[in-house]
Amino acid sequence: MDNSISITGLTKRFGSKVALDNIDLDIPQGMFGLLGPNGAGKTTLMKIISTLLKKNDGEVSICGTPVEKTRDIRKIIGYLPQDFSMYANMTAYDALDYLAVLSGMSKSDRRIKVPETLEKVNLLDQKKTRVKSMSGGMQRRLGIAQAIIHDPRVIIVDEPTAGLDPEERVRFRNMLCEIARDRVVLLSTHIVGDIEATCEEIAILNHGHFIFRGRIVELLNMVSGKVYTATISTSELDSVKERYLVTGILTSGSLTTVKLIADEKPFESATSASADVEDAYMYIMHGQEAV
Repeated sequence: MDNSISITGLTKRFGSKVALDNIDLDIPQGMFGLLGPNGAGKTTLMKIISTLLKKNDGEVSICGTPVEKTRDIRKIIGYLPQDFSMYANMTAYDALDYLAVLSGMSKSDRRIKVPETLEKVNLLDQKKTRVKSMSGGMQRRLGIAQAIIHDPRVIIVDEPTAGLDPEERVRFRNMLCEIARDRVVLLSTHIVGDIEATCEEIAILNHGHFIFRGRIVELLNMVSGKVYTATISTSELDSVKERYLVTGILTSGSLTTVKLIADEKPFESATSASADVEDAYMYIMHGQEAV
């Protein structure tokens, strides 16, 4: 079974603005991260894959089916948009049941699938709780429930952990990883930590172009040996920021510890440090050409 997304020469324009410019991307089964700043074109790409926007040029296929076959695509895709809201006065059970009705699910199937899906997202004990009384994390989990209730082969989640506290964020990421075992889960975000914790393969989108595509280990190799830490006088901080790409700052009184990226040892007191995805992301965002 072909559980994958294939994108070739995709272009999307809004008037004179080019949101996606002739991009190519293959997304395999499992968790795949789409990283980039706000306005990079991530949501536009998600909406095209989900059939909510029409492309101008190029080809997009989902599990071997062209995206133009809207009805067929919607049967195999689950989508959690960035601005997701449900029926605030309904209970979790009733809201999910109503959305299942809208998707065409029969009453007998809903009796099985609604509680089963609530259990998958750890909300069965909250089935009588009104949506408006749920925490942000619970509401996002309910959003995933509506995205997976019809057993889609592809799930697209757009900025799913924005606004969640750290505990809810970890819980939500773990749930996505479990869901991704036998399907494609495309995680679009500007939160680097979400990608680092869940994905092996990623693409970085900026101004409608991909500036990186590949495995996280390949991204980290780009900054290997280029990351340093140093403790400097706080008065020197502005000067250091002008000369180097600073990815971390911790100030204590008159001293500041900085983490920075440099092609060679920046000054005598600097020591080599391990690179993380945030370092690599900042490095590629501040000097790499589109691929």
